[in-house]
Order: sequence, then C-alpha cells, then structure tokens
Amino acid sequence: MNQKQTKIGIKSFSFSYWLVIIFEFFERGSYYGVMSFLSIYLTQELGFSKEGVGAIKGIIQPLLYFLPILSGAVADYMGYRRTLLFAFSFLGLGYFLTSQMTSYFAVFASLVIMGIGAGTFKPVISGTIAKVTDEKTSTLGFGIFYWSINLGAFLFPMFLVPALKQIDGSYVILAAAIFTSLMILPTIFLFKEPNREVKAKKEPFSQTLIGIFKNIWTVILDWRFILFIFIYSWFWILYFQMFDSVLWYLNFFIDTTPINTFVSTLVGIDWKFDVEHVTVINAFTIILLQLFISTIVRNTKALPTMLTGIFLGTVGITILAFSSTIWLFICGMFIFSIGEMTAHPKYISYLGLLAPQDKKATYMGFGFLYGVFGSSIGAFLGANLYVLLLDNPMISFIKEKLIAAGSSISLSSNATIDQALIAAETIGLTKQEIMQYAHRSEFWLIFTAIGVTSIIAMLLYQKFIMKQR
Repeated sequence: MNQKQTKIGIKSFSFSYWLVIIFEFFERGSYYGVMSFLSIYLTQELGFSKEGVGAIKGIIQPLLYFLPILSGAVADYMGYRRTLLFAFSFLGLGYFLTSQMTSYFAVFASLVIMGIGAGTFKPVISGTIAKVTDEKTSTLGFGIFYWSINLGAFLFPMFLVPALKQIDGSYVILAAAIFTSLMILPTIFLFKEPNREVKAKKEPFSQTLIGIFKNIWTVILDWRFILFIFIYSWFWILYFQMFDSVLWYLNFFIDTTPINTFVSTLVGIDWKFDVEHVTVINAFTIILLQLFISTIVRNTKALPTMLTGIFLGTVGITILAFSSTIWLFICGMFIFSIGEMTAHPKYISYLGLLAPQDKKATYMGFGFLYGVFGSSIGAFLGANLYVLLLDNPMISFIKEKLIAAGSSISLSSNATIDQALIAAETIGLTKQEIMQYAHRSEFWLIFTAIGVTSIIAMLLYQKFIMKQR
C-alpha cells in the first residue's frame, strides 16, 4: 500500500519538475565536486598561499548566499528561462576560466564569475518547484530536491573527482564547466516558463529593486533578529572548515593507509581515501540518515534541537584535536554531519518564531545570512589560524635546523610549508619530526570554543532577548 502511494506521489510531478531536479543535480554535483578539492588544488598545484585561498573563499562563498535575494527578483521580472540561461552561461564560463588560469587574480576573477552564476541559479530552481507543486506535493517535492543536492555532492566527489585528478586537477574544474554549460541546451529546448505573477510584469524593475533594499534595511534595523542569525552562523564557521582547513589537515597530517588497505582488500581494487571524500562523508551521512533524524526531531522544540545539533557538530570537530588517526577523523566528520542535519531544519522554525507576524515573508527571506556570516568569517579565520598555529611553527623549526646544520639554504619570510619541507629533506629532517611542532590540538580547540560559544550565546539570547520580542 505504501509503495503504491509512493509511486503515485512520484508520478504526480510534472516534466518541468524533473527537469529542474536534473539541473540541480548537475549544478550542485559540479559545485561540490570542485569545492571538495579546490583548496588543495590552489595551494599545491597553483602555489597560492593558504591566506590567499581563504580570501578567495571568504568572498566567493558569501556570494552564493547573498545573491539569491537579488537574483530571485531578476528571475521573477525577466523570466526563469532567461535567468537560467544567464546562470548556466556564467557557471560554465567561470569554471572553464578557473580550469585554465594559473595566476592568483585571474583565478579569483574566474571564481567570482562562477559565484555569480551559482547565486543566480539558486532561487530559480526553488522558485520553479514552488510553482509546479501544490500543497499535497510540495513536501515530497522539496524533499526530493534536497536529496538531489546531496546525491550530486556524493557521486561527483566519490567517482568523478578521483578519476579526473589522476590525469590533471584542472580536469575536475573543466568537467564542471562542461556539465553546467550543457544544461543550456535543455533550458532552451525543454524548459517551460512557470506561471509568473502579474505584478512582476507590470511593476518596473527599478521599483522591485527599491522594494528589496527597503526590506533589507527593515530587517537590518531589527538587531535582535540579525543578532540571532549571527549567533547561529558561528556554528557554520565550523562547517566551512570542511572545504579548507579540514582538507589541508587531512592532506598533511592524517595517515590514510589503514582505510586504504581495508577498502582495497574488501573491494579488490586499489583505492585511496583523499580530500574529496570529506564531502562524500557529509553528503552520504545526510542521504542515509536525514529521514531518520527528521522523524526523531519532527515534534521537538526548535531551540533544544538546534542546541543538540550544534553540540554534536562541535564534538565532531573536537575529535580532531585529540587524534589524527583516519578512523577517528572519519568518525568526527560523521558526527559533525549528524549535528548539521539536526540543527539546520529547526533553525528555519526558530526564525519563524522571531519574525514579526505581519512581516514573516520578508524576514524569512533573510535566513540565508547565516551562510554569509559563516562562510566569510570561517574562510578567513580558518586559513589564517592554520598558517599561524600549524604551518608557521613547523617552518620556524625547519629554519632553526637549517641554520644549526650550516646549510646554505635560507627560507624567505613568506615561504610555504611545502617549500620548507623540500629544504628540510636536504638536512635529513623527516616529516614526522617536523609535525611534532604544529599546534594541532590548539587549532581545533579554537573551533570547539566557537561552537561552545554559539551554544552559550543562544541560551543567553533565549533567556534575555527572546522574551522581549
């Protein structure tokens, strides 16, 4: 009986719905495929500094969370097909240029183009799904939509990224350019424009933009609402380490031999756990457990559930401070992912309690700000702390040993850890000796403190500020 109902539910969706689900799968698969290893590619293959990569990520990622407010209005005014064509064109161009460029500012500019495309794409898909579903199908429709995001984030880094990396890292980014560019064809020939509001046709676009900025100002003036989003975004500072500092840490400090041997023996092929599998762990955990977790927390209160999720995420990060074994590393990423999927759905519910009754639609549209705060702060903070607490102490140790050994090699003040390791080999220093001087526990415990601070701040907010609304 349940299987029959499920089939009927799936068949009730239109062709337009499944088409945008395909769009979402390939766009998110391309994005997470690139992001799963981009920080390693930029530092190791292109030689950028970690601080420089942090600056790139600290500007590109917030675009994806802020642009949808403006691009959603553009889509309503210009039409969804035109907006999709613009988005896929910018995505394809941005990825292609990134795959070809090697200088810092050229890569930076190329990723900005990609970010504009991604930020424009987001509201069109959710807007189309909202228009082609009804009260009966919207829950399942958006559930499949969310599942397709994580399916892309699982499959692309799991299979495509490792295969293409063996040839050349730039091929991963080039593949993303091809996938997103190819979506232009079904957009032209198959995508049907969903019904547009009459107001969107008659109202001048300038008036639409003025209205948007008035709404932005209204929300900004409500400092209590913005403060809560900012407090919650501290948890997302931890999340955005998954695309930068966690990858650098795994690549340098974690010995993956035990899991490589285990999996290779199990499946009978030569397999290697690599940085892109951090994204795989996150996506697979959500695919596997989201329905189960959602069922458990369906009737729980928003704030306690959020706090539980943030606590679990903080525990996941803290594990990295006390062990560098691959099994505990995977365990930490797994626990963090459970925390993420527990906290985030309830975040939306809690925002609904904070928003004024007569302005809920306006306020809820700004819930994305957690990503703006979390990604901008997280990228800059993570990269600079990593260099300060992990790279610099090891580089200083190598410099001292070079001088003590009377070596003619001298490292510049802006030398990277990779350059320092090459110099260390000339005097017989091993990587294991050098690693002892990195402040690994201190680095991760700072992020533990950020997670704990977010929990405490939320409790204080609930007690002293929420009651005043």
